[in-house]
Amino acid sequence: MGGAANCPSVMNILFRYIILTVFLVLVCMEPNQVEARVEPPYPPDYELKALHEIAAELGKKDWNFSENPCNNKSSWFTPPPTHGSQAINNSTVTCNCSFTNGECHIEVIYLAGQDLDGVLPPSLSKLLYIKTVILHRNYLKGIIPREWAALKLETLSVAMNHITGPIPGYLGNITTLKYLSLENNQFSGTIPPEFGRLVNLENLTLNATYLTGKFPLSLANLSNLKELRISSNNFTGKIPDIFRSWKQLEKLEIQASGFEGPIPSSLALLHNLVELRISDLPGEGSKFPNLKNMKNMYRLMLRSCNISGTIPDYIWELSGLQILDLSFNKLEGNFSDSESLTKAQYMYLTKNSLAGHIPEWMSIRDSRYQIDLSYNNFSESHQSLSCRENLNLFQSFSGGKNLGPDNCLKSLPCSKDWYSVNINCGGGATTINGVNYEADEDLGGRAKYVPLKETWETSSTGLFWDTTPTSMDFIARNVSVLRTNNSELYTRARLSPLSLTYYFRCLANGNYTVTLHFAEIVIRDNRSYQSLGRRIFDVYVQEKLELKDFNIKNEEKGVDKAAIRKFKTVVRNKTLTIRFHWAGKGTTAIPRRGTYGPLISAISVDSDHRPRVLNAWEKNLKVVVGAVVSVLCLVLVILGILWWKGYFQPKPSREQVLRGLDLQTGFFTFIQMKAATNNFDPANKIGEGGFGAVYKGVLLDGTIIAIKKLSSKSRQGDREFLNELGMISGLQHPNVVRLYGCCVEGTQLLLDMNTWKIIALHMLYSIGPCQ
Repeated sequence: MGGAANCPSVMNILFRYIILTVFLVLVCMEPNQVEARVEPPYPPDYELKALHEIAAELGKKDWNFSENPCNNKSSWFTPPPTHGSQAINNSTVTCNCSFTNGECHIEVIYLAGQDLDGVLPPSLSKLLYIKTVILHRNYLKGIIPREWAALKLETLSVAMNHITGPIPGYLGNITTLKYLSLENNQFSGTIPPEFGRLVNLENLTLNATYLTGKFPLSLANLSNLKELRISSNNFTGKIPDIFRSWKQLEKLEIQASGFEGPIPSSLALLHNLVELRISDLPGEGSKFPNLKNMKNMYRLMLRSCNISGTIPDYIWELSGLQILDLSFNKLEGNFSDSESLTKAQYMYLTKNSLAGHIPEWMSIRDSRYQIDLSYNNFSESHQSLSCRENLNLFQSFSGGKNLGPDNCLKSLPCSKDWYSVNINCGGGATTINGVNYEADEDLGGRAKYVPLKETWETSSTGLFWDTTPTSMDFIARNVSVLRTNNSELYTRARLSPLSLTYYFRCLANGNYTVTLHFAEIVIRDNRSYQSLGRRIFDVYVQEKLELKDFNIKNEEKGVDKAAIRKFKTVVRNKTLTIRFHWAGKGTTAIPRRGTYGPLISAISVDSDHRPRVLNAWEKNLKVVVGAVVSVLCLVLVILGILWWKGYFQPKPSREQVLRGLDLQTGFFTFIQMKAATNNFDPANKIGEGGFGAVYKGVLLDGTIIAIKKLSSKSRQGDREFLNELGMISGLQHPNVVRLYGCCVEGTQLLLDMNTWKIIALHMLYSIGPCQ
């Protein structure tokens, strides 16, 4: 957008003209007159009084009323800017001392960049000879005074202030106006139809003024109009078809105005156009407008206008063309191999459907020329295209699968799947809360795509119009101390005048969380014109519009504050795209020309299911646990082998062994033996041997038996006892007592009774006839 941007250059020319006029008035006088006019007279007392009142109403406190306002010195005069510089700050009062009666009258008040916080001065109407009033880049409030309608102004600029209310129709009474700029204010309502009476108007700038409604047809009367700028408003309806009335028009700017397409055919009648900017037209599309007779065109923008068809051949024949922006349309066709378009320094054909081969003349231009062909459908070129910083070929080939020339990416293959990428946009590497943010300090460019990393890369498209290009155009730096948390992420940010894409590669497929960090570090929020800027842009994640008309300052209700937004998305084919786009809305010249477009401070891309990264302590613990587990596994294997070989088979109990023997005898319980011997009553004791005592007992069936009770002091072991059982049970002789049975108890008796050291073993002998 150019109104705000264009205004300073017009003001510079006007200011030089004012100074030159004063100089010529003095030079054209006779020598004795020059000597007499070295110190001009004061203006009339009523004008001095009016200046006092104007100063009070404006809040201007540094005028020195002890000096002559007409002497072009001290507080009343600011020297003209040097060639090429911007006159942002100016405080000048100029008098016209060429009247025949010798009087000097105030003719110009130029107060720019003063941050005056008063009101537009009604007392200005008391300066009857005033022709030029320039009060832009202040913080003046209120409405435009009705008293001004009586003035004979030729130039009026109150741009970049805090003026509210509707634009008054009585401004249409100042029919002497040639230059009128009301841009970057907070007006409401429509363009007053009374403006149709400004028949001498040559320049009308109404950018970013919140205007609504339809464009008044009465403005067709402005037949002397040479420059019209009405961008970033909220007009309704289609672009008015009244261009045929403005045949002297040289510059036309209608960016994001609210109007809908199509572009009127009457545009073809503007043969004197040298600069045409139309952008962001929703609604009905159109074919390429007829611009064939605009031979002197040097700046052409038809961006996001829903234009289809091919680019006319005569466009390539406009030898004076310096900037060509036809981006974000539906243009088709092939390029000509002609090299006639050799003077176009900037060419943007981004996001169209252009096909065919990229002509050689585009691929060989040096760094003075910037060409952006990203997001198109070109076929692979027969020649080897080099990876260059002034030729953007991001996703420019058929299907959008090729990211550019193969040699741009061949040195950056994917070494692995990545689950997390963090970037400090525009800044150096830093660590925040244990998260490492990579540096992103490449200076960017006006048509630049050069992959530098395995995991991510950027594509930068666009030119900051009406500014002198510098190497730092695409990096913003904080202008005040940041007190927000994690300020390292916000001291710098990456900027774009049109489109900025972060393209992530080599990601693991799956669900991801995208975290975007913003902070407005350029526009201010104090009582200054620097707080009047509005940065508005859109954000796309995987080409889905996630943020529309995003205004960082409004969202966070202030500047230098972190605005963090999170979005869920899905990564397929290992790639993720985040694109920041300026759609022509907001201001473009506050606090200085070229202040607009997306601003991004940091980006985090994190998989929702990524493997957790272990810290050093956890990694050491993992090694130790792994070693212990390995040892345990080895031990278990060894024990398993030993068990398999029978080393750990359970030893059978004595009872199991006895019952497993083929003994010709019975088995009795210990309770039965106690009952038979009356609990081994000593009165029943009938003898004692080396291995224990023998008791007389009677079974329940009356059978008289002798019981040998193994003594705990006996050294007879299990083996000896079993041998004795086996031997005696096999004996069959009339004179030998027969083994009647035996008793073997488990270990519970040993533990509970604590009577037997090992186990109670009993041998029962039948006494038979022996009494």
